[in-house]
Amino acid sequence: MKVILNFVLLACTYLFIANGCRQKNITVADTPKSGTIFISVDESFRPVIEEQINVYESSFPGTHIIASYKPEAACIKDMLFDTTNRMVIITRGLSDKEDKFLFDSLKFRPSWNALATDAIAIIVNSSSNDTLFTLERLRQQLSGKISTTQKIVFDGLSTTSTLRFITDSVLKGDVLDTSLVKASKTSKDVIDFIAGDKNAVGLVGISWIGNPEDTAQLSLLKKVKIAYVKCSICKDIPYVKPLQQSILSKRYPLVRGLYYVLKENYNGLGSGFVNFLKYERGQLIFKRAYLGPTMDFRSRNIKINQTLPKN
Repeated sequence: MKVILNFVLLACTYLFIANGCRQKNITVADTPKSGTIFISVDESFRPVIEEQINVYESSFPGTHIIASYKPEAACIKDMLFDTTNRMVIITRGLSDKEDKFLFDSLKFRPSWNALATDAIAIIVNSSSNDTLFTLERLRQQLSGKISTTQKIVFDGLSTTSTLRFITDSVLKGDVLDTSLVKASKTSKDVIDFIAGDKNAVGLVGISWIGNPEDTAQLSLLKKVKIAYVKCSICKDIPYVKPLQQSILSKRYPLVRGLYYVLKENYNGLGSGFVNFLKYERGQLIFKRAYLGPTMDFRSRNIKINQTLPKN
């Protein structure tokens, strides 16, 4: 009996210890209101996404969204190969090849969709009078078909969304003349370069320079100007700036989308943040940053009763 009793006690002790070890190894999944996730964001959108994260984390103090701001190609690499990366925010959705690769790797299909509409602004030095551009002029300058000493400055020359957009939508098969183009590391570096060079043109995302209510951006607008670009569909105003209404109506021609890709198949922090970005509060932040929100905030005329009905 003693042998049997000792065996039972030993077995119970072993099960208790083993269960305790397993409990220590259990990690609680994040939720929309708690946890930590890592995301990668196209550097072109740093100002507005930082604002989105600040508001979300203030609303849900138990959340931590750790964003790395990178060129678009680096974000896509993180999406495909970094297992700690939960979400990317870039200027396009998934290609069929990327979708298949991620499905094979994750055993589920990541969700993706548009969040807002963005524009690429053409900026010049504050003392420059060269503020009218056409897409044809820009194409010929970029390809070296126009003889000019004017430098055109990008936020990088190999992996950025700005360069990809210009290559696809402006050059359209022409080859970039790298002798006329200068690469800066970030959008802020592009603005600083233009501020110090009277004979240069810069290309940056509008979220860096287009918000007249942001004091930091207003100080930058004292150093550079946002140029006008010819509108091919306008009957009244031939040249337009990348203002919110011209972005939404696509009267401004250098317009692109802002997308999320989420690698999450449960209701976690990534899903919570995406829903925040997609719906009213997040969309109002995009609107306040003078991007084009996907949610319709147009006002309607309504009639208000002056007197209450008797019943």
